[in-house]
Amino acid sequence: MGVPGTRVVNLHSRILETLQGTPTFSRHTPIAGANVPIILLNHPVIQHNLAQARNRTTDSETFAKMIDRISSLMVYEVSRDLPSHPVSLETPLETTQGNCLSRPLVLVPILRAGLGMVQGFKALLPDAMVAHLGLYRDEQTLEPVVYYKKLPRDLQNRDLIVLDPMLATGGTAVAALHFLKERRPATIRLVCVLAAPEGVKHVEQAHPDVPIYGAALDRELNSVGYILPGLGDAGDRIFGTTGTDDGDEA
Repeated sequence: MGVPGTRVVNLHSRILETLQGTPTFSRHTPIAGANVPIILLNHPVIQHNLAQARNRTTDSETFAKMIDRISSLMVYEVSRDLPSHPVSLETPLETTQGNCLSRPLVLVPILRAGLGMVQGFKALLPDAMVAHLGLYRDEQTLEPVVYYKKLPRDLQNRDLIVLDPMLATGGTAVAALHFLKERRPATIRLVCVLAAPEGVKHVEQAHPDVPIYGAALDRELNSVGYILPGLGDAGDRIFGTTGTDDGDEA
């Protein structure tokens, strides 16, 4: 299920749009001549928290809170098309029918920065299992290598939500999706806070069936692969390790 183009989701206008019969999504082209396939969640509260996260004077604790809040606000839209099935239940007054999610959910944070998004998703999806996947880039081959994995033995018939705050070059995301697809899950969604056009296109070319959700699509990558204008290294800022040798952006 490829995503045909960048779509901006204005969450607070969902009900009004439905009543008026206007389109839910609008095409957005942030760079000249581009058709970047990402679903952008353009909610004012998300953007308010993102502005605080971008600010270089924001301390580590506050930065982590902003990422957590943004993640929580993204859950509604990311989970919009999860399959559900009817169930019979008893209210205090009578028997009725409700709907429950049809398949088990698995959150897959990409270590280490992805850990900063987990609690935001768990707050609204408390039954979701949390798997962990860590990758590093081989200095000689420049290829991502899985160095840590803690996953359910069987991912078939499960819906996966991959979490990584920064989608920069897309190399890590592409490798992670390849690794997870080998385990044949029912569906995979990729969720980031910030994305660069280069990373989005890389993922879309390698995995056109995986929808990408983001809070913002930034301008470009710099010469060392960091997102501009960006928010710095998400992992370092979440865990207070700014100034160390290794970064998390990929």
